[in-house]
Amino acid sequence: MEPKTGIYVCHCGHNISDTVDVEQAAQQAQGLDSVVVARHHKFMCSQKGQELVKEDIKKLGLNRVVVAACSPTMHETTFRNTCSSAGLNPYLFEMANIREQCSWVTEDKAKATEKAEALIGAAARRVIYQQPLETKQVTINPSTLVVGAGIAGIQAALKIADSGHKVYLVERQPSIGGHMAQLDKTFPTLDCSSCILTPRMSEVASHPQIELMTYSEVEDVAGYVGNFKVRVRKKARFTDLEKCTGCNICIEKCPAKVDNEFDAGLGKRRAIYTLFPQAVPNVPVIEKEKCIYFIKGKCRACEKFCEAGAICLEQEDEVVELDVGSIVVATGYDTFDPGAIAHYGYGRLDNVLTGLEFERMVSSTGPTDGSIQLKDGNEPKSMAIIHCVGSRDKNYHEYCSRVCCMYSIKFAHMVKGRLPEVNVYNFYIDIRSFGKAYEEFYKRVADEGINFIRSKVSQVTDRAVNDEEKGKLIVIGDDTTLGKTLRVPVDMVVLSTALKPRADADGVARIFNISRSADGFFLEKHPKLDPVATTTSGVFIAGCAQGPKDIPDTVAQASAAAAEVMAMISKGTVEIEATTALVDPRICNGCQVCKLVCPFSAVTFDDEKEVCLVNDALCKGCGACVGGCPSDAINLSHYTNEQIVAQMEGMLV
Repeated sequence: MEPKTGIYVCHCGHNISDTVDVEQAAQQAQGLDSVVVARHHKFMCSQKGQELVKEDIKKLGLNRVVVAACSPTMHETTFRNTCSSAGLNPYLFEMANIREQCSWVTEDKAKATEKAEALIGAAARRVIYQQPLETKQVTINPSTLVVGAGIAGIQAALKIADSGHKVYLVERQPSIGGHMAQLDKTFPTLDCSSCILTPRMSEVASHPQIELMTYSEVEDVAGYVGNFKVRVRKKARFTDLEKCTGCNICIEKCPAKVDNEFDAGLGKRRAIYTLFPQAVPNVPVIEKEKCIYFIKGKCRACEKFCEAGAICLEQEDEVVELDVGSIVVATGYDTFDPGAIAHYGYGRLDNVLTGLEFERMVSSTGPTDGSIQLKDGNEPKSMAIIHCVGSRDKNYHEYCSRVCCMYSIKFAHMVKGRLPEVNVYNFYIDIRSFGKAYEEFYKRVADEGINFIRSKVSQVTDRAVNDEEKGKLIVIGDDTTLGKTLRVPVDMVVLSTALKPRADADGVARIFNISRSADGFFLEKHPKLDPVATTTSGVFIAGCAQGPKDIPDTVAQASAAAAEVMAMISKGTVEIEATTALVDPRICNGCQVCKLVCPFSAVTFDDEKEVCLVNDALCKGCGACVGGCPSDAINLSHYTNEQIVAQMEGMLV
């Protein structure tokens, strides 16, 4: 069939037209091979713009369409759907990016127009050689895996389970709850964190559609959207979940004491322990590496005193396999270790605490029962709270952690409420109170006598220069409001540390075949239009695994991820992208290089035929196998050599 191409150049308001002469570009396109019509429009993605394309397909018999506009990431799907609705195969559409690649990278209108014309020419030449492709449908297993049981994982699991579908909730800690369980109050309403969280935890434990797998980790994920096979290792707790009555006698009798990670190392716990009083499940677990019996072969005190016979020291890890259709990754975050910033003195100077350590100190379930104490047991008379420790710093993390300003302000309020005579100094770069009622909370605290000093702290030291500073911690920084250097002596310093990606984020990304952004958090498919999906179909992200956020935003994103999952389940099938690789068995020599380079594990080796095969459902059309094949035995649908060469030729005309 003779190709008949329509070309449409978008003004994108003023985004493109201010730099690119779109009328000239459209006029130039009119003379290209196979072009029947070339038009320009203010907003091609608008309903009027799309209707223009549909009318021309029907009236002029167009069988190829090129739209020169913004990035294909933004609107390629939009225009493919437009073509489909007019009866044209969506793979006979091509998009030229003349916004990000032309108008946004130069102020020279002549050069921008010249490049836009070249890109349009390349797209017009390429589209001639494009072939109609057909997408495939796969059925969706209605079961879902949620990884991570902090507030994000809990919210996602409950929303999906409430729709009547099975959820496997996997958590690596002995209890669900995540970081939110460590908090005392939540800003700006100062609600008790446990009072909000504990009912949701109980709902998870009693929900008939949720299978809770704590003290467990995902080891491997195979398969594809709708049909994932997941291997989970349930680590030995050395206690029987069914027999345990929660009497805690075993904990009382255990002689081994170790640092309590839940209390940020401020307190001690036993080698057999429950994570916190409201833990779900509220069943102790033995930490094998700290247990005297497992180290020396002696003790067994927990077993001797357990009347229920719930201690199982011979218990071993169990590996289970799950079949699920979709996955929600909600693995959370770590807190920045301020020991890396030596001039703040953390780990070297007494009474320099992280935000999480102070959070546990002021908590009623913390190691001091909520009492604010110095290391010597006395109450502080003055305190400094330093914002942005590890955040907004090109040496550590350039991004804003979003919650630090607000939890620093919360700390100041809590200190004033419990110790009214204490002088509290907040050293901040900028106050970012972005959420609902956050600014009002900031102003309320500012009126309580808190000292807010706009300063990037340069040092925390104990080297006194006068009698007033003796025995104190001295916070040194430039006050940008007054324009002078300050030395502020205090008894305690709290460092508001950044939220950062989990230490094992790279390993988790490999297991689930998802990408990470430059800051290390998991990368969403589209930052605005698809913020919970990933480039791996059927795998979604939620909460701080995707980036720093507060509790309301975390809950909202978790609900959005659950909605995406439920939409897939309700539909029953999902469409698989047609742009996939294809191995020519006549040429393949079985070297398996393609299998090694494939980032999506889409290539398998047929031992009988000694050739490689590509699983269409797993393949994402990245082309790594095509470039890696030494025999040139692999072609990529929609990106054939003929099409790429034509595109280069069109660029140079």
